[in-house]
Amino acid sequence: MAEGAGAVLHITVAASLQPGQAQEWPLQLPAGATVAEALRACLLSVQGDELVCGIWGRVVPVTEPLRDGDRVECCRPLIVDPKLARRQRFKTQGARAAGLFAKRRPGAKPGY
Repeated sequence: MAEGAGAVLHITVAASLQPGQAQEWPLQLPAGATVAEALRACLLSVQGDELVCGIWGRVVPVTEPLRDGDRVECCRPLIVDPKLARRQRFKTQGARAAGLFAKRRPGAKPGY
């Protein structure tokens, strides 16, 4: 689509504001719109480090201009470092209950 006077961008905004919940908003914005304007159209706000925004999984600043067909994704920051969470799970489960080969068939060769 050529960007000229009156051109309209078709954008999708996806956000996970609470654990286990995701919302999507299909929007039509004027050409030259930014990520911040798309968030305002959905009544979302980026306050400090509360939400991290990206376009198709690539982190971008809120001043990034949008193109037709873009998908703006808003994510909450992680509460726990994934590496630390894995170490804690391993510590509570033990070596035998964790890992790739934890549930092998009785009598099977090691590593299969």
